[in-house]
Amino acid sequence: MEKRESFQSRWGFILACIGSAVGMGNIWMFPTRVSLYGGGAFLIPYIIFVVLIGSTGVIGEMSFGRGTRSGPIDAFGTACERHGKRKIGEALGMIPVVGSMAMAIGYTVVMGWILKYAIGAFSGTTLAPEHVDDFADKFGSMASAFGNNRWQVLILCITMAILMFGVGNGIETANKIMMPIFFFLFVGLGIYIAFQPGAAAGYHYIFRIDPVALADPKTWIFALGQAFFSLSVAGNGTLIYGSYLPDHENIPAAAGRVAFFDTLAAMLAALVIIPAMATTGAKLNQGGPGLLFIYLPNLIKSMPGGRLIIIIFFVAVLFGGLTSLINLYEAPIATVQEKLHVGRRAACMIIGAIGLGVSLLIQGIVSGWMDVLSIYICPLGAGLAAIMFFWVCGKKYVEAQVNKGRTKLFTKWYYPICKYLYVAVCFIVLILGIALGGIG
Repeated sequence: MEKRESFQSRWGFILACIGSAVGMGNIWMFPTRVSLYGGGAFLIPYIIFVVLIGSTGVIGEMSFGRGTRSGPIDAFGTACERHGKRKIGEALGMIPVVGSMAMAIGYTVVMGWILKYAIGAFSGTTLAPEHVDDFADKFGSMASAFGNNRWQVLILCITMAILMFGVGNGIETANKIMMPIFFFLFVGLGIYIAFQPGAAAGYHYIFRIDPVALADPKTWIFALGQAFFSLSVAGNGTLIYGSYLPDHENIPAAAGRVAFFDTLAAMLAALVIIPAMATTGAKLNQGGPGLLFIYLPNLIKSMPGGRLIIIIFFVAVLFGGLTSLINLYEAPIATVQEKLHVGRRAACMIIGAIGLGVSLLIQGIVSGWMDVLSIYICPLGAGLAAIMFFWVCGKKYVEAQVNKGRTKLFTKWYYPICKYLYVAVCFIVLILGIALGGIG
């Protein structure tokens, strides 16, 4: 049997997991929700849910992957094999794998946009439009059917080139470079914004606690959605990264670091974007691509040193998004390797070809594509992985896997909390997402 690849260091693994978690949700959604739902009134439930999901689902998916040394299909199959139902498990394991591939395809479109704007920041084209309507027209033209082919192909080629180098030399090395740069650049932006006139109003806006917002169920619902999707529990990426982790590593400690740095990334984005908007007296009520490609460039254009600021901003966003894209493609690549018994380069080429063909075709409908995945597939994948690990594998197996690499046993409450509370949370997210048209 061929030896499975593994991460070469503890921090390599942690940075890779942080990279998978840090993405567009941290940058274009978190600041908006902080703004819309009462600042600190949103942060309170958000931190509660980050702690809950980080200490249950993230640990569980990492441990499940490491325990089975496989991706979702074989992990689910191994769990069900105990009951003579391996084929059923493998069939269910296809759901998070397909979900990861579909999400990667949609994310490829978005990363193509980001790459174009990052390069354009250096050349000057990103800030070339004169008015906000011109920025909107430029983005609309790019985000249309076949509107950004060249840059989309290029970002996919970059991603696959990194993945071809494998887990240690590719994924780990890329995250060791890009994640520190991401945090360094955003800290730098935060310091710059802090010295701009009017920024103090933005800080007040972030940290105020609105009692009405805190009592509003929607604040708690969207805080739950933000935490759930930000931590990348979907039964695919975190699980597959866990499968590359040596037995001597302490998974609960690693999960805690991932949750902390993911939250830090989201807070840095909020501390840059909300005060920046405040310097012009604008209110942040627009999230998603519009914030990133229309309103922020229009704002930054009017700031002192805008050319440099836009370069730093989009390079940071590019690195944050690219690490997530790498994670999303890894699950289907590993699956092709396992099931077709081909080498890593061949698997990357197969998945890359599929990703290229489909992503080029969906450019005009990518928003709807991503909505379906975030509403239905991601929480379903997380819920299925949780059922397999906590219900099908059972208490003895779970506790053995979670406590590998620890000198002290993890809390005895871990298993019952995960079995009953975390599993329920996964399906609550699914139901609320369907009812409200998405909460992630």
